[in-house]
Amino acid sequence: MKRILIISDGKPGHLNQSIAFCKIKNISYDILEVKFKLEIFKLFTYALDKFERYSDELFKEYKKYNFDFYDAVVSTGSGTYYFNKFISKKYNIKSIALMLPKSYNYKDFDYIIAQEHDNAPKLENIISIPFNLSFVKSKNIIKQSSDDKSIGIIIGGDNSVFKMDVENIKNVLDLIFKNYDGYLKYITTSRRTSKNIEDLLNQYEFDYKLVYSDTPTINPIPDFIEKCEELFITIDSTSMISEARANSHADISIIELRSSHKDTKFHKLAQIANNIDTKIDFNKLLEKVEI
Repeated sequence: MKRILIISDGKPGHLNQSIAFCKIKNISYDILEVKFKLEIFKLFTYALDKFERYSDELFKEYKKYNFDFYDAVVSTGSGTYYFNKFISKKYNIKSIALMLPKSYNYKDFDYIIAQEHDNAPKLENIISIPFNLSFVKSKNIIKQSSDDKSIGIIIGGDNSVFKMDVENIKNVLDLIFKNYDGYLKYITTSRRTSKNIEDLLNQYEFDYKLVYSDTPTINPIPDFIEKCEELFITIDSTSMISEARANSHADISIIELRSSHKDTKFHKLAQIANNIDTKIDFNKLLEKVEI
């Protein structure tokens, strides 16, 4: 039976993509989390990779598996790509990078699964996909009858590009409550949602509301994706836009925010999402990947 080793940097957004890859390919996996002894050591790996020198000496102690047992190693995020190559080369197993591994040599990954907005070069081992890999399954957190119609609202928060204004979000919510009478209305926030926005939400009667700062261990978004006819998502939430558009036939409405920059990866991803009107068949996109 085939088995994959996932190299994780401990970031849930990265790890979830690697897990999604394994589930889409229907291959069992184990997870190995690795950390640099010092964060600056990551800069050294760019030079070491250029000269094809691979070692695990820059990393903290990690769990030792029988690495010969695996058929491939997969990882997501800049903190994982060098270790990915180290394992691949030392144990002669396939190497798969999710997202474009910038600053590393592309040619000696067996496969690179890169998002379109990264404008990856046209190489034989690079597969371009519209969105981050994701695998969504409803948790039945929300109970909804087959006769009910519902919409989902996913609120992010400030980041390096966008500023979320209370007035802007209030205007959006007022329009939703005006135009979607008769629909069940679900909303969830994120770890970046400000207290001011959370306070604003208390002014509305939602049929389901989850405030991340109160309940960080519950994720209702898979339920939103399965049950809602339309999803409203703030433009800063790239992973949520990707996850929703890739896994749902629902209409996606992207909530614009005040931006300090133009033509960023956020804007490019939003444009890609606006140009696609149905869910993505990741199985078909990954047919080329042989383990």
